[in-house]
This record gives sequence, structure tokens and C-alpha cells, in this order.
Amino acid sequence: MNRAFSRKKDKTWMHTPEALSKHYIPYNAKFLGSTEVEQPKGTEVVRDAVRKLKFARHIKKSEGQKTPKVELQISIYGVKILDPKTKEVQHNCQLHRISFCADDKTDKRIFTFICKDSESNKHLCYVFDSEKCAEEITLTIGQAFDLAYRKFLESGGKDVETRKQIAGLQKRIQELETENTELKNKVQDLENQLRITQVHTSPAGSVTPKSPSTDIFDMVPFSPISPQSSTPTRNGTQPPPVPSRSTEIKRDLFGAEPFDPFSCGAGDFPPDIQSKLDEMQEGFKMGLTLEGTVFCLDPLDSRC
Repeated sequence: MNRAFSRKKDKTWMHTPEALSKHYIPYNAKFLGSTEVEQPKGTEVVRDAVRKLKFARHIKKSEGQKTPKVELQISIYGVKILDPKTKEVQHNCQLHRISFCADDKTDKRIFTFICKDSESNKHLCYVFDSEKCAEEITLTIGQAFDLAYRKFLESGGKDVETRKQIAGLQKRIQELETENTELKNKVQDLENQLRITQVHTSPAGSVTPKSPSTDIFDMVPFSPISPQSSTPTRNGTQPPPVPSRSTEIKRDLFGAEPFDPFSCGAGDFPPDIQSKLDEMQEGFKMGLTLEGTVFCLDPLDSRC
């Protein structure tokens, strides 16, 4: 599908774009926990994770531990999991790292999503008990993902490929300039060898410097590799010195330095801006799959 997300049954969005882009949508839920999974998507993947976490929660409940309550804040910037009293952020899941989101179509309480951890790059499955609003939360995450993807494209994400092409062209230009310099050095060496040969083959005592030939306009032919001569011209004036290539950075007509991804200073862009753009593009390209499924498969799943 060409859309940034997919769901078996299309649903209309529940919130205005402004609510998710300028603010956030809060939900209260119980947090059953998170566990590592092998795949970024799949009903069976989250089903096994839900069963595992529910079993662990029942053991903790038998030991007198209550399921912790959390507050979910969903916006285009991600899904935040906070302590409802202190508002301390426990987890911050960016939307381009969320690849799969599912709700229990029979229980209406359980929902889960898979998110790629930013530090370990492992896929973690988060499971919640949401008091019969699992589908609404799932759709809210889907809407936030869709808006975030559109915002990413509008704010320059669509230029990532163009930047890569520019970088490739600039690298090729540097390679050609290096090859050109090497060829100039070889030509210079051949000219030097030719002069030495002419000196050795000339009769003794008749070695005189040969004046350079001129064209039809009585001008010395231009040679980019010829050494600079201090000999005055025919009218007795000294020719202007040939400007040498300066290492000073060239600027455009607006006084700005040209974009160069290979010599980008720390003050121009954050050092990892390109890698973050690539990561976001890869995450959004994978898309978010929203799916309704059945998690209650045994009597143990009846209540948490």
C-alpha cells in the first residue's frame, strides 16, 4: 500500500490534526510491561508477547503486587508513557520506530505495539490494559503516525534522496579533480624530461633558451601547467601574475558557503542529522500496521 500505515478495515480518524500536532491526546491505562520480540510485525509475535507478560503479571499479582497505572500521551512526536502522579517519563517511543500496533477485538481492553529501542536497536513489545478503549488508542496512534509521516515529508524528508544524490555527485567531482591533478603532474614530468633531452642533444655551446611560439594574434598560447615566467612582454610591461588557486572557501552571490556534506562543520548541522533523517525515512517507509486480533486464548487471560 502507498499509505504510511495499513489496517484491514478502514477507520475514520477520531481527532483533529491540531490536537495531535500542537498538543497530545492523553489516556490512562495499566502497564503490563514490555518484552523483546524477534520481528517488528506480526499477530503471532504480539500474541506470544501478551501471553508471556500476562503470565508474569499474574505471578506478581499473586505475590501482592498491583499492575502499575500509567498515562499515555500520544502526539505526532511519539507515544510517551508517564507516571500519572509525578508525570515522570518512563518511556518515549518515537512514531517512526513503532512498526506494529494491535488491539484485542474481543476484550476491548488489551492493546500492544512494537517499537524499536533507540539504544539497543532491539524490538520491544509494550502491552497495556486500557479499560475498554484499546481500539480508540490504536487508531489514535495510527492517526499520529500518518500525520507525523506527512509532516516529515513537508519539512524536508522528501529531500533526503536528493541530498544523497548531491553527495554522490560531489564525491565524483572530488575524484575527477584528483585524477585531473595526477594527469597534470604526469604532463609536467614529461615536459621536464623533454627539456632535459633537448639540452643533451643540442651541439656544445649552442644551447640557447628557445622563446615560446606565438599564435596568429602574437600571443603566447595558454598552458595551465606551464610554470609562471617573469619575462616581460613585447611592449616592455610586466604581465599580471596568474592567480593561484586559493584554499579560501568560495561563497555564492548571497555570501553563503555552498552545501558540502563531506566538510560540514559542527556549527552548520547537528553531527548526526543525516543519520537521523535516514533512520526516520527507513522507519516511515516500513509503515505502521494496525490490526485487530484476539489475545484471550486461555482462562488465564480472563482478567489481569
